[in-house]
Amino acid sequence: MSDASRLRRGDAARVAVVGLRTRTTRAILSALGITIGIASMVAVLGLSESSKSDLLSSLDRLGTNLLVVEAGSGIGTGTGTLTSTAEAMVDRIGPVEQVSAVGAVDAKVFRTDLVPETRSGGLSVQVAPDNLLATLGGDLSSGRFFDEGTDHLPVAVVGSVAAERLGITDTGGTQQIWLGGQWFGVIGVLDPLELAPGLDRAVIIGEEAAADLFDYDGIPQTLYVRAAPEHLDAVSAVLPATADPEAPDQVQVSRPTDALEARAAAEGAFTALFLGLGIVALVVGGVGVANVMVISVLERRGEIGLRRALGATRRHVAVQFVGESLILATAGGIAGVTLGAAVTAAYSSLRGWTVLIPGIALWGGLTAAILIGVVAGLYPARRAARLDPTEALRGA
Repeated sequence: MSDASRLRRGDAARVAVVGLRTRTTRAILSALGITIGIASMVAVLGLSESSKSDLLSSLDRLGTNLLVVEAGSGIGTGTGTLTSTAEAMVDRIGPVEQVSAVGAVDAKVFRTDLVPETRSGGLSVQVAPDNLLATLGGDLSSGRFFDEGTDHLPVAVVGSVAAERLGITDTGGTQQIWLGGQWFGVIGVLDPLELAPGLDRAVIIGEEAAADLFDYDGIPQTLYVRAAPEHLDAVSAVLPATADPEAPDQVQVSRPTDALEARAAAEGAFTALFLGLGIVALVVGGVGVANVMVISVLERRGEIGLRRALGATRRHVAVQFVGESLILATAGGIAGVTLGAAVTAAYSSLRGWTVLIPGIALWGGLTAAILIGVVAGLYPARRAARLDPTEALRGA
């Protein structure tokens, strides 16, 4: 047979489309494997980038110059409290910009005085100065924080988790809680504190009120220290000896932003895991396409033999099957990119993140799908092209 017979690109595409349209359901199911694989890759990369952007924004907003000073607790690690002079001593360190000392009182807090003593909800009562929010870079979701006018009054500011457990949604000027055997008015509700998550489960009262009502001794459990960023390491080095000169080895100094970065690193490990799973899904989808194309060759032996008998060359038959595989993979790739971008946008919006989808995820995903389609179609195309027309018609 002369190779003068030509199959133009448009004709090749039309023949491939017709071949798929005659087996629509199977074609859709085959493309679905590619779709899932590509969507997984795009969503994982998009969510990872959006989450990373949110973390960097948080670090920029909160600052990385906060240090936390705590006394060790347990056998050989200290008493769990700092000295009464720790705050004043730390405040004298030159590069220190702000210090907030947070202590605790032995009291329980309930929604009403009718709640049994055993159902405290795991909430603590903390004592804090009026500069705590400024030091932590925190915000209020409702109401206001302490000031000089309220520090001595029986009023409280509740953390985000504590507010949820106490059933407090807003302050409104009438909310009260039963704290240490007496009523306290709720003047504020905190947003979650990313640099001090322990305070989310606390009810905070003023220092003067704590001293008057609970004999608070003023000894802090935790110091939150803001220092000049360029001297952060130097300040961190002298903090233990400054906070407790007699037992500096029992003072712990940490930086909360390190914990946030460690969390991001852990999330990065999960990102790599999910990306690997997406690649596996993509490979499985490619194998599915190849499998369908091989079965298609076996089922269409008569059609192939007839086309060969009418003048189609081996190349024409091969192009047809590669074309069908390519169309399946491309359609699956486009659907996968669209689905992955939609999932990224929906989840990022739900979490309040800026939606970021790397270009490599979009173009790389589509390119990967096309390559998978070509590779998956080569073997069945070669097998179809090698069929003898006479044998193909006889076996049909």
